Amino acid sequence: MSTFQAPKGTYDLLPPSSATYLAVREAIAAPLRNSGYGYVETPGFENVELFARGVGESTDIVTKEMYAFETKGGDKLALRPEGTASVLRAALEANLHKAGNLPVKLWYSGSYYRYERPQKGRYRHFSQVGAEAIGAEDPALDAELIILADQAYRSLGLRNFRILLNSLGDKECRPVYRAALQDFLRSLDLDEETLRRAEINPLRVLDDKRADVQKQLADAPLMPDYLCEACKAYHKEVRELLDAAGVVYEDDAKLVRGLDYYTRTTFEFVHDGLGSQSAVGGGGRYDGLSEMIGGPSLPSVGWALGVDRTVLALEAEGVDLQLPATTSVFAVPLGEEARRVLFGKVTELRKAGIATDFSFGGKGLKGAMKNANRSGARFTLVAGERDLAEGVVQLKDMESGEQGPVALDAIVSTLQAKLG
Repeated sequence: MSTFQAPKGTYDLLPPSSATYLAVREAIAAPLRNSGYGYVETPGFENVELFARGVGESTDIVTKEMYAFETKGGDKLALRPEGTASVLRAALEANLHKAGNLPVKLWYSGSYYRYERPQKGRYRHFSQVGAEAIGAEDPALDAELIILADQAYRSLGLRNFRILLNSLGDKECRPVYRAALQDFLRSLDLDEETLRRAEINPLRVLDDKRADVQKQLADAPLMPDYLCEACKAYHKEVRELLDAAGVVYEDDAKLVRGLDYYTRTTFEFVHDGLGSQSAVGGGGRYDGLSEMIGGPSLPSVGWALGVDRTVLALEAEGVDLQLPATTSVFAVPLGEEARRVLFGKVTELRKAGIATDFSFGGKGLKGAMKNANRSGARFTLVAGERDLAEGVVQLKDMESGEQGPVALDAIVSTLQAKLG
């Protein structure tokens, strides 16, 4: 055992469970690639001010959870706690919005970092797949992203998730609601920190998970009652598009999400089999974020889906993904000449697209076959001096136990036929 362990609140992804994480990432990315979204990758750390401005200085993410540090050169940086601000920064820096083809549609996958209290489904290092549609104000974009996330989850076999939907209004109607909510919150018996938060960003109080706070919020004014006509019409069209696509959702007037940049459409995917950490993903529209970080007006919408929590949701539903075999063929040489010949055949099989492994380390037949079993290989190739003298290898079907000789020059074609 090593002297060192993974830092508290983090985890290592190791085979065979890591294959499930890869499959989840691929399932989420597949409908995005099929819908015009191009891949983007950003640094694991950014200027700390990017997140202070974009995510919001009053949010728990910035005030309590962000890993911030100063470099030897005096730069103030932070490990990225979320993806949207970084992706928008990258798009602006590359002037993608000036190419004349709006919206700019991007998807990404990576690790994110928050100083959380570690618990199941809530880590200090976590993995997400996200998507952003930058530069267009269109209800169809909001609906598209929700539909694509719904497709991704269903392609994995998930069924017991719910989509929560709300509108947070815009710069015209939200200030009116904000004032009404602040007046209401000032009348409650709240602790000092919560009252301070209510003065800075009262909508964040609606997201408070404490039972005693939620009880007092039962009669709080709700954003849908304060939406202007433009926001009502926008939200109505999003809902109609989802209805037409057969996507089932629930209206949640208290849904605000954890970031300050959201406007109008907000949504969350929740799975009731995960306990308190029920959100598996979510997102919304962020029409003012570009200006917040020094860019032009670029109304945008996006989401991020948690890979870790999606895996937990699959476990909660008892869904076993049909994962492709990492090894289809395992080669077992018996002797130095067989080692040379079979290693060459392994290379040929790999070039032909057949997942093939080799018995390294000079193990005997018994030990090599144990490794073949552990690898999950469908077939094994075994060859000794007598086999090579006859120009053959022994091909064994690990499922049926059948075994027979195959000519050396027919190994690739034979396995291609058997594996389809």
